[in-house]
Amino acid sequence: MLLAHPVLLQDLVERYKALAMLRADQGSAASRQEFQDVAYSLCVATGTSDVDAALVAASHRLPGARTTDDSLLTA
Repeated sequence: MLLAHPVLLQDLVERYKALAMLRADQGSAASRQEFQDVAYSLCVATGTSDVDAALVAASHRLPGARTTDDSLLTA
């Protein structure tokens, strides 16, 4: 599987979070489309089909991610 460059992932994550904070999914048709496009691009870049999984996958690939982080495995 091809992996997206960390700079691209960082940009997509930042854009997604900014659009989510601005509630773009409830805005104009153009803002909803941009939000969907960024979410789709994030999924493609991480090889996932769900935006939440894409955010987790991106966070593990970004600089500074701890390779021994098992916080998702502990309850």
